[in-house]
Amino acid sequence: MASWLNNAIFYEIYPQSFNDSNGDGIGDFQGIIDKLQYVRDLGCNAIWINPCFDSSFYDAGYDVRDYYITAERYGSNADLQRLFERAHELGMHVLLDLVPGHSAVDNPWFLESGKDERNAWTDRYIWRPMTQSPNLNSPYESIRGFLGGIAERPDAAAVNCFSTQACLNYGFGTVTEDWQFAADSPEAVQGRLLIQDIMDFWLGLGADGFRVDMAGSLVKEDPDHYWTKLLWQQVRAHLDETYPEAVLVSEWGDPEEALHAGFDMDFLLHFGPSHYLDLFRENPYFSAGSSETTSSAETAETEHDCERSECDGTGSSGCDSNGNSVVDGDNPNCNNDNVGNASGDIKAFVDTYTAMLASTAGTPGYICIPSGNHDMIRMRDTLTTDEMKLAFAFLLTMPGCPFIYYGDEIGMRYMHGLKSKKGGYERTGSRTPMQWSCATNAGFSAARPDDLYLPIDADSERPNVASQTGRSDSLLETVRALNTLRLAHPALQADGGIEFLYAEDHAYPLVYARSSKVGEAECDATDGERSGTAHETSCETCSKINREAGGERIIVAINPSNTDASCTLPSDYVKLLSGGSAQEISQEPTAKPTQEPAEKTVLLSIGNPARFDGTQLHVPARSATILPC
Repeated sequence: MASWLNNAIFYEIYPQSFNDSNGDGIGDFQGIIDKLQYVRDLGCNAIWINPCFDSSFYDAGYDVRDYYITAERYGSNADLQRLFERAHELGMHVLLDLVPGHSAVDNPWFLESGKDERNAWTDRYIWRPMTQSPNLNSPYESIRGFLGGIAERPDAAAVNCFSTQACLNYGFGTVTEDWQFAADSPEAVQGRLLIQDIMDFWLGLGADGFRVDMAGSLVKEDPDHYWTKLLWQQVRAHLDETYPEAVLVSEWGDPEEALHAGFDMDFLLHFGPSHYLDLFRENPYFSAGSSETTSSAETAETEHDCERSECDGTGSSGCDSNGNSVVDGDNPNCNNDNVGNASGDIKAFVDTYTAMLASTAGTPGYICIPSGNHDMIRMRDTLTTDEMKLAFAFLLTMPGCPFIYYGDEIGMRYMHGLKSKKGGYERTGSRTPMQWSCATNAGFSAARPDDLYLPIDADSERPNVASQTGRSDSLLETVRALNTLRLAHPALQADGGIEFLYAEDHAYPLVYARSSKVGEAECDATDGERSGTAHETSCETCSKINREAGGERIIVAINPSNTDASCTLPSDYVKLLSGGSAQEISQEPTAKPTQEPAEKTVLLSIGNPARFDGTQLHVPARSATILPC
């Protein structure tokens, strides 16, 4: 596995909507190049660019017409190569989005495959004889349907997702019809070799790897994904020989499957067994605030902030056009009625996540948690900006590689009611242009508003980068500080261990410990210099932590609720927080501490810091605390 992944923090870029450099209303490669320094300064050292190959754009680039040429709207292959070069100059890595399961129906390969005369492409797609049945519905779970009447050959083509996406042929794990090729047939093997050739082409131009769309769907009717996993293991073996530092991250949604298939990373997603939705979206654990229970001091401070506007660079991002506070409970879709009890079941997530860690322990890969992506409703639709700070405290202190969806770092809203754009449907509202400033079109483009790829959030109080930059209380600076902390502390990075100390059913707080291995460097000198403006971080403190105990240990305590919460920690952590040595830990907690607990330096706090009284950890309402032990 690539060595650079251990401290990687990814930023997902939807190219149409990120930054338009030429004023045509659509984002492009030069626009990304112009903003790479922003992404790096945010603390993200890797990016994933959504599909940018030549496309019919029926599905926003997920219908590829030519895998070896970039889409003209973004720029040329040479422009993309310059993007790779500039990213590498900044110490960053770039993943491209590869869609291997299907191509556009106007891809020249598919047009050749549809000819009546046999040729090199005849069997590269899945075709079923029309003479067998005129019914174009699919009886197969792994095939969405069949598309008939579009080819010279008397056959119908299998499709994934939309009817414009014809399935490339990687064979069938279970062959039941004479038109189906076995997964180990020469025809199916050619599909895998084609994937390898496409990868080699872009890696040779400077790409650092790929996010693979629908990675678990290639071989059809494949029980337990046996043949699909074998296919990806063979691709991984090829890359290990040719580009060993190349990275593969899968859209599989089941790390136990994906990591054993040879992927370096797999996402927890809105589908699959992970309970990911319980965190931020459906009865979200991190949404439990209520403006009615906000303390008078906090209310006064919030109201003072709201006297200033978002666009003057000094005001709060949580004010409506009348200057009313909407920092907490500002979204009608937020579930903020809970005071003492959590709306989301964090225990179900933790139990599933822990089982995933155990089942993938023999692999070198990572389980990755994203803030969102181009297929999800934005996190801001169910969390307030203050709640998002706590959600990011979780995301950026968990193992694996975190992924930040563009705009989530400033709390961009999901835009309800937009007409579907290029196959976006309900996803369209999560793909609107990045909001850089209060300039025309939020600084995204110099085009006329009617020419923009998608409309800008029309709210005059929409969040933007310029207004949050340098404001210590902003979401942007909180994310920056969390990234800085993660990069400075080995225990918080991808390889660090995790132990959940308190994660109970529908309860607060959430407390876990991260730990590094003996001998790992305590600081990244380059990143350590970029101390967050929102919160102080201390590499020096970190370097002294718990060397005798075998490495760095850090506790993360988060309480999104409106009431203070406390929990009793395991006896070994009671000893550590009380100033004891890990080697002296007893199995039973003492009835009463023999001395006052040593004061611990807080590495970062959002809200009031947690306090340890010798037996219990007290976590204030609406807070996150990261502290050494």
